[in-house]
This record gives sequence, structure tokens and C-alpha cells, in this order.
Amino acid sequence: MTGFDATDHAHMARALRLAEAGLYTTQPNPRVGCVIAHGDGVIGEGFHARAGEPHAEVFALREAGERARGATAYVTLEPCAHFGKTPPCADALIEAGIARVVAACEDPNPKVAGGGFLKLRSAGIAVEAGLMREAARELNRGFFSRLERGRPWVRVKLAMSLDGRTALANGQSQWISGEAARADVQRWRARSSAILTGAGTARADDPRLTARLADSEAFVSTLRVVLDAHLNALSPAAHLLDGSVPTLVMHDESARPRDERYRHAERVAIAADANGRIDLAAALHFLAGRGVNELQVEAGPTLCGALFAANLVDELLLYVAPIVLGDSAHPLLTLPPLAEIAAGRRLRVVDERRVGDDWRLLLRE
Repeated sequence: MTGFDATDHAHMARALRLAEAGLYTTQPNPRVGCVIAHGDGVIGEGFHARAGEPHAEVFALREAGERARGATAYVTLEPCAHFGKTPPCADALIEAGIARVVAACEDPNPKVAGGGFLKLRSAGIAVEAGLMREAARELNRGFFSRLERGRPWVRVKLAMSLDGRTALANGQSQWISGEAARADVQRWRARSSAILTGAGTARADDPRLTARLADSEAFVSTLRVVLDAHLNALSPAAHLLDGSVPTLVMHDESARPRDERYRHAERVAIAADANGRIDLAAALHFLAGRGVNELQVEAGPTLCGALFAANLVDELLLYVAPIVLGDSAHPLLTLPPLAEIAAGRRLRVVDERRVGDDWRLLLRE
């Protein structure tokens, strides 16, 4: 990697902050920011706001105007080189007379994948990549997961008591966590491409699984996904079938709807695994094909435990409430028994903070 100076770092850090402005709106596209500068002086800034609209480089070039000639463009992702819903950003940078492009990371999209850099270099533009690469990948971890691994980034969200319980024995779980924590969850939902739940939770809690932010905050409605193998978990009056936002019901290949209750939802048959249940890996692969970058799972201990057991969980978003529910309440996860402690899964804390009266932990392996 070419050596970068303090000015390069400052401009790329600003580009990353700009990219975060599209946290809730770019799905299925990545969040991208761009800064155009002559030395320390910034002459143009932009970020990608929504799929189908101009990319970050275009907005930055518009602001820079004729001053872009001979300048350096700092962009958090390799400029695209293909015609999609918008023209190639590499062409726009070339036409504007940009002299140097500094990119945080390469674009894994096969339609780009080095093509943007090649086009820029062929036009005589100096191209350097790798500045703040990990921060850029972290911001778009779902996008990279979908294109590099063929499945979304899977985040399991759970709320538990101090004694590790998620619901009473009778299934009641509202509300373990406090109001501030529940509001915080809405932001994680809004940044997700889809929210997934299982038949048990859908039946017991009748959740809406929608993101709710302030009226002034824009976001793209998340896809609701329900694993309902036999098409018998949801009542006709279920919130998940109200047609208010796009809803996908995944079911067994042999299942057939008994009536019209699923008329507002899309249905898709997913192959069964060796145990006769919906193949979770196949379900995630299907969602990746639908452009799902980040998938938030809000389900009970059985489905969440199955995802953990299948090594399909990337991070755990855990809210810990200062309440004790007792040993008859439902556990956090249903997992196979262990013969020794050394065989347990040890997670590392990526982030921890107080949210109202609760603690929020973000954990990864």
C-alpha cells in the first residue's frame, strides 16, 4: 500500500462520515462517501443516499465544478465502471479532470471488481487504494458479506434478564428491556435490509417487525421475513400479513396455503435440511440473491440457537435488563449440551454501552 499522509487520512475520515449519512437509505447499495480536495482544501463533498440516485462522486463533482480539475478524489469504495441505474462514476471522474483517486477499498461487485481502478489508470489518473480499508468494510459489512460469502451479514438481536432469560414460561416477553432500549432497536432495524423471525415468535408475539424512526429521518422499509414451514403459524389478523411493508414467507416445499391470509405476502419454498426443517443456509442464500445485505434476526431461542449451531451468526446484539425472571423462564438460546466448558463458544465484546436502564452489548466471535 502506498504511504498516505495526515491530509489523506483526514479527507478519508470525512468521506467515511459522509457515507454514514446513507446508513438507513442505500439498500441494496453500499454506503459511500466522497471528498474532492486540493491539498488541505475541500472543494466538493457527497454521499450516496438511495439506490437509483446519483453516487457519492457525482454529488462531490457537482459541488466542485471546474475546480475538480487536477484535484484528488477520496472515495470510500472503488468507483463503479459500469452502466447500471446511473452512469459509471469512473467516467465522471475522468471527464472532470481528477488527477488522483484515493479509495478505501475495492468493490467486490463482479461488475466492478477492479474495473473502476483499471479505467481510471488507463486514463492517466493516479490510483491508490487501502486507506482506512477496515473502517470502510465495517460500514458496509453486509454488502461485502453478500457479495463475498453469498449470504447476508446476520445479526441476532436478543433481550435478556440478568439471569439469562428471554421470556416467562407462559411466553410473555413484553417488556424485558426498557423504553430507551426498544427505541435503540429501531435504529438497528432501520439499517437492516430485512428482519427475520420464526413461526413460534410470530404466533406468540404477533410482532410488526417494522422500523419506526422520527418523521424527519428517512429510511427504506425493511423486508419482513417469516419462517413458516407449514404455512400455519400466522392468523389471518396477524400484523405480519397486513401488507403495510413487503413481507416474505419462507415455507416447506410441500406446504400449501389453506386460505387467502397470505395474499399480501410473497411466498417462497425453501428446501429442507437433513432434519426436515427449513435449510437455514439455503434461506440466507436466497435472501442474498434478493439483495439483502444486513439481516436482523428477532426470534426465540430455538431459531436463534439453530443459527448459532449452524455457524450462521456474525454478531449478537444483546440487551441486558436489570431484572431476574427465574429458572422456569425461557433461556437465551437452545443449543446442544456440552461435555466441557472448553467447548463453549466464546464471544468478544465489540461495543458496550448503557441504554436507559439497560446495557447493550455487541458481540462477535
